[in-house]
Amino acid sequence: MTDAPGAEACYRHPGRASWTLCQRCGRTICGQCQIQAPVGVQCPECVREGSVSSMAAHREQRRLSYGGPVKRTLTRWLGLPAPVTIAIVAVTAVVGLVQLFTGGLLQQWLGFYAPVAVVQPWRFVTAALVHASILHFLFNMLVLYMVGPNIERRIGGLPFLAVYLVTAAAGSIAVSFLSPGTLVVGASGAIFGLFGVYIGLQRMLGGRFDPQILIIVGINLVIGFVLAGVSWQAHVGGLLAGLALGFWMGSNLRGRETRRATWLPIGVVAGAVLLACLLVVVAF
Repeated sequence: MTDAPGAEACYRHPGRASWTLCQRCGRTICGQCQIQAPVGVQCPECVREGSVSSMAAHREQRRLSYGGPVKRTLTRWLGLPAPVTIAIVAVTAVVGLVQLFTGGLLQQWLGFYAPVAVVQPWRFVTAALVHASILHFLFNMLVLYMVGPNIERRIGGLPFLAVYLVTAAAGSIAVSFLSPGTLVVGASGAIFGLFGVYIGLQRMLGGRFDPQILIIVGINLVIGFVLAGVSWQAHVGGLLAGLALGFWMGSNLRGRETRRATWLPIGVVAGAVLLACLLVVVAF
């Protein structure tokens, strides 16, 4: 059979002649070895290798989407797609309930106030847990619940928590430099940080970008400048830190899915925020 003019032997069955080549590796395959592919046919080995590669890619995507074994376990137990986001909302809600029974004590203990933060540095981030009113709390947590899960699924649970804390601290630092001596409460700095991360990731990763997010951010920035009692300084500080993180992580994540792609930008921006915190301490 292999003596047929122009025919070659099947690589798996040397006694069978064939004119058909595998679309992937180019080897000659007989009718028994041909497996239909989206375009042409493939040999059994190429189909097997493709299945293994597809499964590996699927496992990696699951790891990136659900943030590793710890987060997958939490997701399975709690039935929540973004447990870190939900945990932040829950903790902030508990603190809000305590506020209702303690009056303004928590604001005085946890709110950011630059002169006191010199000896109580936790205030750089704990200010995100206390709010000035129920409406203030509801607005921030609603935005967190709308934006947070998308970012958390993309970069992982622990990196998301780190981003939230770093951008919250960045908002407090901006207040200390731009409006020193002001007591600030609320998660607005972190919320604007998540806006920045979302914008950066969407632009760098080539996803469908919703221009309405820019309108929402712009309107809220303007509100901060117009309404009294709203800290535009925290908004600007959180947004700038979030944009830096989002664009840097997005550029790192294109074409390679590694922990270093997310943790390196977070580490560098966190280091810059820590340095700024030290400058605040020295200044006061």
